[in-house]
Amino acid sequence: MQSFKISAIRRCGNRLRALSRYRNLSSLPENVINDDPENQIFVFSFFAQVLVEGKASSRMAILNRPSVLNAVNTNIAGRLNKLYKSWENDPDIGFVSMKGSGRAFCAGGDIVTLYHLINQGKLEDCKDFFRTIYSFIYLLGTYLKPHVALLNGITMGGGAGVSIPGTFRVATGRTVFATPETQIGFHPDAGASFYLSHLPGHLGEYLGLTGGKLNGEEMIACGLATHYSLSERLPLIADELGKLVTDDPSVVEACLEKYSDIVCPVKTSVIHRIEIVDKCFSLDTVEEIIDSLEGEASRTNDPWCTSTVRLLKEASPLSLKVSLKSIREGRYQTFDQCLVREYRMSLQGISGQISSDFCEGVRARVVEKDLAPKWNPPSLEQVSDDMVDRYFAPLSESETDLELPTKVREAFN
Repeated sequence: MQSFKISAIRRCGNRLRALSRYRNLSSLPENVINDDPENQIFVFSFFAQVLVEGKASSRMAILNRPSVLNAVNTNIAGRLNKLYKSWENDPDIGFVSMKGSGRAFCAGGDIVTLYHLINQGKLEDCKDFFRTIYSFIYLLGTYLKPHVALLNGITMGGGAGVSIPGTFRVATGRTVFATPETQIGFHPDAGASFYLSHLPGHLGEYLGLTGGKLNGEEMIACGLATHYSLSERLPLIADELGKLVTDDPSVVEACLEKYSDIVCPVKTSVIHRIEIVDKCFSLDTVEEIIDSLEGEASRTNDPWCTSTVRLLKEASPLSLKVSLKSIREGRYQTFDQCLVREYRMSLQGISGQISSDFCEGVRARVVEKDLAPKWNPPSLEQVSDDMVDRYFAPLSESETDLELPTKVREAFN
């Protein structure tokens, strides 16, 4: 199914003109949609940052900020929260799906906006962002209806957070997954400490510390994706999904399998290096991990070991130690516990009281792009246990923890 059929657009024209008096179409109420009885297409606000498209008994949310690779901001996260709650309570809607506009599914959270808000002293707005997106991620992870995420293109950081907790994830030949937060002085968040810690062996530590990328085949192999399809088939998949009238996950799964391919990672993939990944990334400290990788590089002359060491040495030393502890704790916590802890860590990370590495990383990698961040502390040896522990400490008495509806929406282990 194409994003919007021309005929449907024309039939919606009058309705959209009637709605043009609204300055912010993304704030329109849920019932302001166009019902096209001929094609059973429902279209919500062409100009919103979250578009809605639906047929029969399903709805599709479309992340619509293609110029910034669909980076999630507070507006998008809030809109998703509202839409998904409405759809879950609608007995006529059997399942929900999500995709991105343009060449990305979602590149993550809008870190540039966060960077500017921090520099302007608007920390409350930053906290609102984390509260809103983490609340949506919890909603998705406990959703009562089947969910399909079409991960065609870049799927990183928060983009993985708003998709992986759902029922089905369809990867393609264009999918690029990564959790690159240590490269910008942050930590893998948005539920990453939960799903990374549950990957085979110590692959999660490798991905979380290095920011290493996986393609669609590799996502299938390690369980991050449930299905793989050629990107050219996605319109067929969307069209077939649109014809379904069901709330049965097995029916949705059968539809996805109809267009799925069996694929295997190439021989040079990290998936085929799980033995060395486990050997090195199972060690207790970042220093030991790097020493072990350097030893392997000297012994084998394996360029993968060399490039992995380089990625680790380019990352924020503080972020590496914080991220390693976070993933290790995630192995023994429920989904909601991971999100609550990550919320604390995120607020500590943006506060500037422990380090300003987040702003420095975003400046160097994304804003000014000089690719030369000045980390503080500049070396692993200078990162104290106290600095790491402060990321995990309870918030101040005046600061409330992330509140999730665990009493009415049970978290999984």
